[in-house]
Amino acid sequence: MPINPNDPTLRCFIPVDPASDFPIQNLPYGVFSAKDGLAPRVGVAIGNYILDLWELEQDGRLDVGELGVFAAPMLNPFMALGPKVWSRTRAGISELLRHDNPELRDNDTLRRRALVPMADAKLHLPIAVAGYTDFYSSKEHATNVGTMFRDKSNPLLPNWLHIPIGYNGRSSTVVVSGTKVRRPRGQLKPPNAELPSFSPCKRLDFELEMGVVIGQPSPIGEMLSESQAEDMIFGFVLLNDWSARDIQQWEYVPLGPFQAKAFATSISPWIVTREALEPFRVHGPAQDPTPLPYLRQTQPNNYDLRLDVGLRPAQMNEPAGICRTNFKYMYWSSVQQLVHHASSGCAMNVADLLGSGTISGPEKHERGSLLEISWNGTEPVELGNGIKRTFLEDGDSLVMRGWCQGDGYRVGFGEVEGTVVPAV
Repeated sequence: MPINPNDPTLRCFIPVDPASDFPIQNLPYGVFSAKDGLAPRVGVAIGNYILDLWELEQDGRLDVGELGVFAAPMLNPFMALGPKVWSRTRAGISELLRHDNPELRDNDTLRRRALVPMADAKLHLPIAVAGYTDFYSSKEHATNVGTMFRDKSNPLLPNWLHIPIGYNGRSSTVVVSGTKVRRPRGQLKPPNAELPSFSPCKRLDFELEMGVVIGQPSPIGEMLSESQAEDMIFGFVLLNDWSARDIQQWEYVPLGPFQAKAFATSISPWIVTREALEPFRVHGPAQDPTPLPYLRQTQPNNYDLRLDVGLRPAQMNEPAGICRTNFKYMYWSSVQQLVHHASSGCAMNVADLLGSGTISGPEKHERGSLLEISWNGTEPVELGNGIKRTFLEDGDSLVMRGWCQGDGYRVGFGEVEGTVVPAV
């Protein structure tokens, strides 16, 4: 009988700390290159190592039916093979890594070639992003923003409870964790200014999000069912949708964000598969009013996924925690976002990326942006050593982490980090 790769009793022949993000129950995909000079290729994270899938493919231990997909510098060719191949491949990798399977464990030559210490590797953007769409799906976040800028007694716009709100972003500026983020320039017009000016952003912010990686296409002109949308989702990444609040305030009426969100979106290098997150599925918040029929859900499509954010100013050695929240709070699920995205007949592509929207919870410590944490700059955040922030300053480093806690193991994402550098 085949072993379930999510079985909490599974153990790897490589020692893995229970606090590691990458146990045998996870097996997230990424793209890496090693110091030996080999070109970027596909690997899987396991403990403190990367399993080189190209080496396993060359050795005949891993066959996905199409030679060379793991030699590619992106996951797009592998994702295009579809959900059955994804599932079979993950099960095969899990089998090879089991503590009681000698096939890889006792093959010293192959082990030396196929297991690369993470410390000796460079991680790359895991996909060639086809298109990027950012949603606005946290009720708590939308309520906070509406309270600040619109109507305290009625903060949500009339459409918000009926439709997953989103906008098309820029795939060209999606970058991998560790990439420095240059402070953007743009048109600014403070409330007391008669005319706008062009200068560096003064209210730079982060947005704590999850990114959904689409692994299968959908045809133009066709809608998606709940089950079809679920099958198209390959996995998830941590996502920081950097935001220039002052540029946004001037430009977003009447059509929404443009340059305020176009300059950088950071994602984590490891894509945690939808299958690995299966044990952590939960129902999202009750939806009232009931969505229109095409958006109704028959199963839990949210995840009990813990998230935290640390901010490290240049003067500090360690980041100070500024947010602890959970992906389970999202009002509109990732499946609903995808169903709605295709509902007009919009074609979806392999390696499309959907941002969840800022993830905020009901408590003050669960706010997923500095806009909310500092309440639009009126409540500075204490970071220690007398350092305060309302928005991000040059030299600040922002680190996001996320994980699902299992019984004696965690399925984690690593981190997404970015440091702000001055405008040109």
